[in-house]
Amino acid sequence: MNRRAEHDISRKLKVLNHAKEIGNIAKTCRYFGICRETFYTWKRAYESRGEKGLIDSRPCPENHKLRVPKAIEEKVVYLRSTYHFGPDMIVWHLQRYHNIKLSRNGCYNVLVRNKLNRLPENIKKRSRNKFKRYEKRVPGHHVQVDVKFLFFKDKLGRRIKRFQYTAIDDCTRIRALKIYQQHTQSSSIDFINYVVDKFPFRIKTIRTDNGHEFQTKFHWHIADLDMLHVYIKPATPRLNGKVERSHLTDQREFYQILEYTGDVNLRKNSPSGRTTITS
Repeated sequence: MNRRAEHDISRKLKVLNHAKEIGNIAKTCRYFGICRETFYTWKRAYESRGEKGLIDSRPCPENHKLRVPKAIEEKVVYLRSTYHFGPDMIVWHLQRYHNIKLSRNGCYNVLVRNKLNRLPENIKKRSRNKFKRYEKRVPGHHVQVDVKFLFFKDKLGRRIKRFQYTAIDDCTRIRALKIYQQHTQSSSIDFINYVVDKFPFRIKTIRTDNGHEFQTKFHWHIADLDMLHVYIKPATPRLNGKVERSHLTDQREFYQILEYTGDVNLRKNSPSGRTTITS
């Protein structure tokens, strides 16, 4: 008999003998911090099989035939470590680009086995500030606008810089995107005209940061369109949190998996950039 079995028997006999001595099972359970169901389970096992019944049953060994193949496990670990994809995104990516079918539970088990089930940024920190979330109830009441810088390499390895203008409605989450070659107030004005034309409701307020692309010309153009333009406080991107978060999603789920994007593709169908609108 090994030490673990001896320990199980000794511990449980101590509980059973204590209850027998004081004659009160409830007090015994409170004293040892166990529930009555556990006590009676141990008691029945002892009465039917003796001390052998008090030995904890060990979990059966893992069936390695059911484990995810090593090659697929390496792909899961790579996607998690490199792109920080979640289980659902990993399963979709393997099916879409590698024609590999993997269940979500199988993917999650791989992450747990490799201690990748939690990302560092998801671990709670005591110093993290808590902000009150808000949400407008009327479409068009607040539309958040921001610019995301994009960096690509063409087929010759040359660096390409583009600017993704994004607008997202605080209520409906309808989002408009447009990519420009220049980061100027003229681009901002053209983008706002595009947003006003595409959004299916009247816009009351445009909210931006204090960047140079949203200064005087842009501000008065908003006024000419009979809308309000408000700036967020300096160094508080959380006040435009929805559009900031959408940029993070774009980066994680789209841009970071691009190997390169040619200059011709970025200018296709438009002299100012490729456009799209989603909801």
